[in-house]
Amino acid sequence: MLLTEVIIKTIQTSDAPAAIGPYSQAIVVDKLVFCSGQIPLTPQGELAAADIETQAEQVFRNIRAILKEAGADLGSVVKATVFVNDLNDFGKLNTVYERNFGAHKPARSTVEVSRLPRDVLVEIEVIARLP
Repeated sequence: MLLTEVIIKTIQTSDAPAAIGPYSQAIVVDKLVFCSGQIPLTPQGELAAADIETQAEQVFRNIRAILKEAGADLGSVVKATVFVNDLNDFGKLNTVYERNFGAHKPARSTVEVSRLPRDVLVEIEVIARLP
């Protein structure tokens, strides 16, 4: 059996908030981009407004910036995992989600959680494929 060396590339951009813990904004392995969960912080580290739509839009801005740094975009996302602290916001979140992804519909899981970092309303992580 021939073993090949796996190259792992760390993605970091100042156009998205810095990681607030010991992790990377994203990692690229074998043409796959694993984007860490993004919360609605601006690149300067400030929280977006306290409504689900504004927070979700900021999360998508962060994801787009990280994917761009990696050489991908929202159209290359194959899987999204969405964490919300209130599933009653599901409809509003879906409106923002659809506006950002358009006709592209990656696989998705949505989970209600009791609490998110910085007490935000939403966190989204994605996996994308490089061209």
